[in-house]
Amino acid sequence: MQYQIQPVTSFQQNCTLMWCEQTQRAAIIDPGGEAAVIVALIDQLALTPAYILLTHGHLDHVGASAPLAEHFGIPIIGPHRDDGYLIETLDHQCELFGFAPVTPFTPQRWLEHGETLTLGEQTLEVIHTPGHTPGHVAYFSRAAGLIQLGDVLFRGAVGRTDFPRGDHAQLIASIRERLFPLGDDIAFIPGHGPLSTLGRERRTNPFVRDLA
Repeated sequence: MQYQIQPVTSFQQNCTLMWCEQTQRAAIIDPGGEAAVIVALIDQLALTPAYILLTHGHLDHVGASAPLAEHFGIPIIGPHRDDGYLIETLDHQCELFGFAPVTPFTPQRWLEHGETLTLGEQTLEVIHTPGHTPGHVAYFSRAAGLIQLGDVLFRGAVGRTDFPRGDHAQLIASIRERLFPLGDDIAFIPGHGPLSTLGRERRTNPFVRDLA
């Protein structure tokens, strides 16, 4: 599995392209905005998008989903249905954060914990990681030792839980019970900022580090 990160919007959100190097079939993960920039990168890399994947329903992670889905003729998949209320209120999110209006959409498919998605000859595992939002999911390539985490865990920090329906205890449980057991060597792409590994955060992140 190969990947390329393209930060988008004033929030510098990490839109991620993951693709099977044997087939060039690609997933567009969290296209938060700037659809033309994402299209140009896909063309530059000569990729064939298969679908759009969403980690959660916040505007800065989904804003360009509808125009990209229309441009490439591909479905929007995810997150878990518990984030449906966020996707249904994108107009309110635009007003709240000062974004221009975005095209509304409904995902063609919601995801459940433990599902798998095929991408060419590669597989992505779906991990439900609630806390930042109730329907947040992560996408794990076990073969590549790489996971796209959205806004669950960052280098030295964790996702915010002060939004409506955020739950700090649930977020910490998602990290400790569903992410850390994957292994210290697993690299992760956060929704914002630089990459890290689960082991680095388990040892050093003040919010979730081992206390022993």
